[in-house]
Amino acid sequence: MIHPWHDVTPGVEGRDLPQIFKAIIEIPKGSSNKYELDKGSGMLMLDRVLSSAVYYPANYGFVPQTLAEDNDPLDVLVFCAEKIEPMCICHARVVGMMTMIDDGQPDHKIISVLTNDPEYADYEKASDFPRHTFKMLKRFFEDYKQLEGKGVEVDEIMPAEVAHAILEDSMNRYATARRTGAIKGLFV
Repeated sequence: MIHPWHDVTPGVEGRDLPQIFKAIIEIPKGSSNKYELDKGSGMLMLDRVLSSAVYYPANYGFVPQTLAEDNDPLDVLVFCAEKIEPMCICHARVVGMMTMIDDGQPDHKIISVLTNDPEYADYEKASDFPRHTFKMLKRFFEDYKQLEGKGVEVDEIMPAEVAHAILEDSMNRYATARRTGAIKGLFV
């Protein structure tokens, strides 16, 4: 059995990384279940059912072989016309980034589109989206933990170039942590 965080490479053959990358979906759009990768086993676990009357506005997952500042794989939202099943690998193109402050730490969310979805094929940057899409996205992340008594701060959507730098940094952080044995779920 492969470990989706460690054994799936982020690059897509013939495509430029970090603009286009592989994403692994944990949560399909429309879900109120918060699934999360169990870092040790590589299995998907149900973390919780969201307390607020909200649902994920896009498919949600992570970029393999990345380590974000919160010591988790780097989060990604993949917009497409359909929901994507959990643990599915898909090819995504960066269009922007949103950062929230969660428990005092930055929690970056790469915003992307499914590369082979004709409905989103022409979306190259965040400004190509209807403005309402990101109002809803921001509101979701402001509200989804509120009834748990946890507050988060959500910044404005940043351009793809900012996301590229965060992706590169997260891939480098992962490579360093892997070389030094600092990542759970790896056999040493």
